[in-house]
Amino acid sequence: MTTALLRTAIYARYSTDLQRDASLDDQIRACREFAARQGLDVVEVYTDRATSGASLMRSGIQKLMRDARSGQFDVVVAHALDRLSRNQADIATIYQQCQFSDVAIETVSEGSISELHIGLKGTMNAMFLRDLAKKTREGLRGRALDGKSAGGLTFGYRAVRAFAENGDRIRGDREIEPTEARVVQRIFSDYAKGLSPNKIAVALNREGIPGPQGGHWAPRPFTATVNGAPASSITSCISAGRSGTA
Repeated sequence: MTTALLRTAIYARYSTDLQRDASLDDQIRACREFAARQGLDVVEVYTDRATSGASLMRSGIQKLMRDARSGQFDVVVAHALDRLSRNQADIATIYQQCQFSDVAIETVSEGSISELHIGLKGTMNAMFLRDLAKKTREGLRGRALDGKSAGGLTFGYRAVRAFAENGDRIRGDREIEPTEARVVQRIFSDYAKGLSPNKIAVALNREGIPGPQGGHWAPRPFTATVNGAPASSITSCISAGRSGTA
């Protein structure tokens, strides 16, 4: 586009597989340079950090769409179409709403976005997401078959920090964390003696014993396991395991 002084909004996003703020800075810088070449006036920058492009439930993109509907800008500039969304239906929705609001979409990679781009790129991005989901499932299954953890860090265990010969981090290995393990053993022992989950939780909190994530203990159902296999469903005061993988 060559029309000068069109009010322009920049949108940048990095997904969970690009865990670094520098990615946002790089995108925004490239978008500003693109806008300058096109004679566009950047009035706002919208960002979403470490969020998947498979969903529109992102604060940055939601605010951008609200502002587009209220006429806050004339053009949206992104580094590439998949920064707005990787979901085929969602990218079509964004495009249609922008068209209705008389807002053009420009990207550094593809230029002016048309219905043709939406159809082709939407299909390609949908295929990428399906392939990524398949690889993720296969990776988690492979960890489980190798005897490694495929989930988050559970109370009573800690991550084993080890590296392969090529320097890559070996993930999924766990070892018992002695202090937390003693707490787990106590919980099971007290429960076997007939104490209720509530009484166990109250006692742990009274003694100042920290729970998962350093919080308070609260009665919560969970499934007991023996050697990694479900043994029985009982009620215990062990609350949710710590989030994240290692």
